[in-house]
Amino acid sequence: MFKKDIQPGAKTKVKSSVQRGIRAKVLETYPGLEPYIEDILPKKSQLDSIKLPDRVSLYTLPSTPLFFQHMDDPILPHLTLIHKYPSAFNRLRVDRGAIRFVLSGATLMVPGLTSAGGRLPGEGRGGGGDEEGRWGNEDLNIGEVVVIEAEGKDNACMVGVLKMGTGEMKKVKKGVAVEGGHYLGDGLWKLSVD
Repeated sequence: MFKKDIQPGAKTKVKSSVQRGIRAKVLETYPGLEPYIEDILPKKSQLDSIKLPDRVSLYTLPSTPLFFQHMDDPILPHLTLIHKYPSAFNRLRVDRGAIRFVLSGATLMVPGLTSAGGRLPGEGRGGGGDEEGRWGNEDLNIGEVVVIEAEGKDNACMVGVLKMGTGEMKKVKKGVAVEGGHYLGDGLWKLSVD
C-alpha cells in the first residue's frame, strides 16, 4: 500500500466525538490494548488526522503516528505502536526466507508461515520458554488484523489483514496469507509527521 515515499496532505484536528468513536473502535478491534489505552489515546488529548494518498487517514498524537485507515477498512496500528506494545496484537511469524520479500512490500504467502521457521496460532511445536502461548491458541479468521514477526528478529516487520484463515492455511499450505499492509521501510514508516 505504501511502497513509494508519500507526501502528507492536510493535517486536521479530530472532533472529540469522532475521537471517542475511534477509541471505541480501537478497543473493539484490539482488546489487548485496553490496559494501555490511556497511554495511547488519553481522553483529554487532541488527536490529529493527516490525509495521505489513496484515501488513507493517519491518526497521530502530536507527532507520534498511532493508527491508519483506508476508507472504511479496519483501523490498523502503525508499526511504532506495535513495537511499544507487541503482546497486544495477534501475531504470526514468517521464516527467514520470506523476510526479504516482506520488506520489499510483496504479498505474504502461506508457505512463509507454514514452513519450519514460521508460526501460526495453536501450533504446539514445543520449544518452551518465551515461545509458549506467544502465537495464541485460537485460529484467526479472514479479515482479522495480524502483526507479522520475522524468525530470529525481536520486532514486528509488517501489519496487515488476513486473506485466509489460519485453520485453512494449515490444511492448504499455499495461497495468499496477508495482503497490503504496512511494513518496515515503506513510505508510511519513513513519513515525517512533524
